[in-house]
Amino acid sequence: MITPVVPADPPRPAEALGAVEASAVLTADGLLPEERTAPLTPDALWWRDAVIYQVYVRSFQDSNGDGIGDLPGVRARLPYLKRLGVDGVWLNPFYPSPQHDHGYDVADYKGVDPMFGTLEDFDLLVEDCRKLGLRLVLDTVPNHCSAEHPWFLEALAAAPGSASRARFHFADGRGAAGELPPNNWRAMFGGPAWSRITEPDGTPGQWYLHMFTPEQPDLNWRNPEVPVEFEKVLRFWLDRGVDGFRIDVAAGLFKHPELPDSPDPEADERTRDSVNPLAWNQPEVHEVWRSWRAICEEYTALDGRQRLLVGEASVPTPAEQAKYVRGDELHQAFFFHLLHAPWDAEHFHQVIDAAVRDITATGSTVTWVLNNHDQVRTTTRFGSPERARAAALLMLSLPGAAYLYQGEELGLPEVDDLPDEVITDPIFHRTGSRKGIRDGCRVPLPWAGSRAPYGFSPEGSAPTWLPQPASFAGHTAERALADHTSPYHLYREALHLRRLLPQLGEGTLRWIETPPNVLAFTRGDGLLVATNFGTVPAPAPVTGQPLLSSGPCQAGVLPAGTTAWWILPRR
Repeated sequence: MITPVVPADPPRPAEALGAVEASAVLTADGLLPEERTAPLTPDALWWRDAVIYQVYVRSFQDSNGDGIGDLPGVRARLPYLKRLGVDGVWLNPFYPSPQHDHGYDVADYKGVDPMFGTLEDFDLLVEDCRKLGLRLVLDTVPNHCSAEHPWFLEALAAAPGSASRARFHFADGRGAAGELPPNNWRAMFGGPAWSRITEPDGTPGQWYLHMFTPEQPDLNWRNPEVPVEFEKVLRFWLDRGVDGFRIDVAAGLFKHPELPDSPDPEADERTRDSVNPLAWNQPEVHEVWRSWRAICEEYTALDGRQRLLVGEASVPTPAEQAKYVRGDELHQAFFFHLLHAPWDAEHFHQVIDAAVRDITATGSTVTWVLNNHDQVRTTTRFGSPERARAAALLMLSLPGAAYLYQGEELGLPEVDDLPDEVITDPIFHRTGSRKGIRDGCRVPLPWAGSRAPYGFSPEGSAPTWLPQPASFAGHTAERALADHTSPYHLYREALHLRRLLPQLGEGTLRWIETPPNVLAFTRGDGLLVATNFGTVPAPAPVTGQPLLSSGPCQAGVLPAGTTAWWILPRR
């Protein structure tokens, strides 16, 4: 049985909203009006200022006791997400996969891995999302597939130069006997980006390209069969009712046609990012996004519902990212520069200013993110829970859309002391180093109770796929809902205010002068936001109590590590 947490959530006292009159924000029963979290009309451009909650399925909720989260578990927790106030849900891959990279090695793009459920479970999830007014976004992985995908198995059995191998990047090796890789590229997850196969006759054969792991061969998007197949994949899920796709490695797909040596072959491996200019961000990729956008528009024309394409486009500058969100390409692309920013007022100012300037100029909106399944959680990354709360409230005040990662509303820290023997991240197993491993932000969520599995699995279940630390007892959803000072309630109030206040969501941002270590701006007509990045209190930019703050905030003072929102008096 899955422990419910929503009924334990009492309404927030009206007086906690400070300067805003309670009648302007609360309904008659004292609750923030949850119906405002749902898209108001089916044809609205909902994605432009949406807040989407990322669900890492295997770590969200286990319904059957195998220690791994699943689609029925996601369904069971949808009321929790609705009450939190998000607009939609993004699911990490749940497709059939040997799980060498936790689902990002896809063996079948049009199915559900049995460990996560069935297609019937997925259809029921879509139905429940519709009933609750939640959008549903799926992860799709077009840059590479699994080494167990039928296409790749067919390629291994085929001859060099065959049509089957042309769907991938197979090449003869260098050296007298072809014993050296075709070029000097290194994989992002460590080691050479090429692996040599044994031909069907048992002799050493060609090499194939994999920019991540050998279990994830890169697809050759110059082969016309590949885009045709992915159009079928998109239509399969769109026909089942999804609202869009998050595109993994959206700056990938195409490689330099000659596959030449790189002047800095270890750049991807060193940075754990897509840096090699010969392997990423090739100009041809934009034609793919134009074709995918046309498919989405085709479906919108039929029923008026906007379908979203949001890309994981890791590129050097906001100006380069802006190319991916031109009017006929992706609707949005994650803005990772904020995610990588240090806790520093000037750095945040530069990053936010560049994003608003370059990306909004395309007609798109910025897609802000502070946490995801690949990065150290902000509570740990910024050095304190207070800073993590302040960063979240700052992000949620910015113009555009925002993505939240499961557990950040619970203030979860990174689990950085997992024993080597339980680590599953292929980065660790490829390199032998813990640098950049991602398991620490993927530990299963704590829902209720004082001991593992904290409501993640039914009592008496198999151990969770990653062990939960004892400290998670202080971060359960059950405790968070009962404690009105918890991060959960901060997120919930901020999300509801985003829907109630016309200054938030889309709109203008104007910087105002501040003392050192303080960042402040106004949104629209009459909302002021300020964050103190310093270590000592600073004068508040306006008098009076704030509408909402990330921590205790007296009139006239902005404490260190705090963000606050004020409604400015009308002139």
